[in-house]
Amino acid sequence: MRIAQAAQILFIIAASWFVYAFVITAKDGEERRSCATLCSMKPHYAGKSRRAPQFKLPNLDGKMVSLSDYRGKVVILNFWSKSCPPCLEEMPSLATLGHTLKGRDDISLVTITTDESAEDASATLKSILGEDAPFEVLVDPESSVVTELFGTKLYPETWFVDQQGIVRARVDGARDWSTALILDYAESLSAPLSCDLSFKNGQISGKNPGFCAELGM
Repeated sequence: MRIAQAAQILFIIAASWFVYAFVITAKDGEERRSCATLCSMKPHYAGKSRRAPQFKLPNLDGKMVSLSDYRGKVVILNFWSKSCPPCLEEMPSLATLGHTLKGRDDISLVTITTDESAEDASATLKSILGEDAPFEVLVDPESSVVTELFGTKLYPETWFVDQQGIVRARVDGARDWSTALILDYAESLSAPLSCDLSFKNGQISGKNPGFCAELGM
């Protein structure tokens, strides 16, 4: 009887160890996937210590929209101007991302233009896209939000804000926003597991600052 009990205990221990090892491996794999996505993006900033400043601006229809309206969603916030050639170059890929996000209630793409008026911004977008923008466009002609609150001086600049209003990453310069990489990163901000890496001025720190190099990124 004692032998049977001992065997049963050993079986329980072995099974528990297997489950533990499986969970740890799965967690490590998810973290590595999340970190690989972040490393590939090469953000100028990434972290969890900055809360996005609250603001309210009119959209192209004149309706006032605030960042808090998107609480509970991941927000991809892009700053642009018609006088910025890289902004206009990346706009078609932003439109592709906007179409991809249509109908989703967990991620929103919001852009802010510093052009003179809604009419001016709308005309610029239609000339580039051949359609109305498939994302929210807010107008900040005085740069009271873009420059004074966010400190942006060079466009384009894109911020990733999580569901709690925390800035998780900032990307400087034009990107191809139509790639799966962007959507993967935005989706990772909703997951309980996240990458324990930080970027400041493009320099990496965190639990394993050499992780991006290990991935060849």
